[in-house]
Amino acid sequence: MRSRVLYLQSPRWGGLLEHPGDLLSSARFQEVKNIARNRAGFLATPQGTIFIKRFTPGSWVEGVRERVRGSRAARSLRAAAMLTRAGFLVPAPIAAREEIAAGAIVASWMFSEALIGARVFSRFIERGHAPAQEEEVRRRAALSAVARSVRRLHDAGLFTSDLQETNLMLEEADGEIKIHFVDLDGFRRMARVSWRRRRRNLVQLDRSVGRFMSRSERLRFLYTYLGAQPNRDAVRTLAARLMRERRHKDRQFARRRARQSAALFGKTDGIEAIAGDYSQPI
Repeated sequence: MRSRVLYLQSPRWGGLLEHPGDLLSSARFQEVKNIARNRAGFLATPQGTIFIKRFTPGSWVEGVRERVRGSRAARSLRAAAMLTRAGFLVPAPIAAREEIAAGAIVASWMFSEALIGARVFSRFIERGHAPAQEEEVRRRAALSAVARSVRRLHDAGLFTSDLQETNLMLEEADGEIKIHFVDLDGFRRMARVSWRRRRRNLVQLDRSVGRFMSRSERLRFLYTYLGAQPNRDAVRTLAARLMRERRHKDRQFARRRARQSAALFGKTDGIEAIAGDYSQPI
């Protein structure tokens, strides 16, 4: 197996790339995610706390595809540069490396700035931490800031295949709400972001954070995203279409989970009944 350094912010970080696997078993590592293809967490270093993420392809074939199109760490680096040039906030890259064996990517590593003071979107608008009126003002400001940022993202020709609320980190600094985009490997630039893709991102956000928002907040979010005082009937028509697409995605997800459960327990009958319809009306 051979390795390749993709990026190094400064020679002082070079030690991170020598044996990155050892860092994950170190007492200095605080894990926050550990799933089949992705392990991540905070790492304490003499220079301060940083964030480390390891990407692992699911198969040799997937690793070959990554070798052609770029590893997830390489795509994250490109996206970070692209978003920064467009004026968006991302965790500053510190170092990156990829490992290659038998002509395929077997792992890639991304080390970046730790967003210590930021919280994921849903946690940032969480209720129960301040007087009701103060919370309402804060929630409204946060929802408006995210809606405007996502609109600006799309207008700049930038699209991500995975705009989950956990990929938006928010913090209050210098009297304003700052939004950091994370998990960047799904970003790409387009000549124009179509309405089909815009709806896809809006549905992804609504599926992940919509359950924390009231109906009026969700409609206000959509109004803010559209901007320039859009026609009320047009907004409601778009909202209805988004909810149809959301229900379709919810049913797809439920069926997939049901198939996985059926495979696990050796059963194939009644999948549709197990799946049901888990959609939530706007």
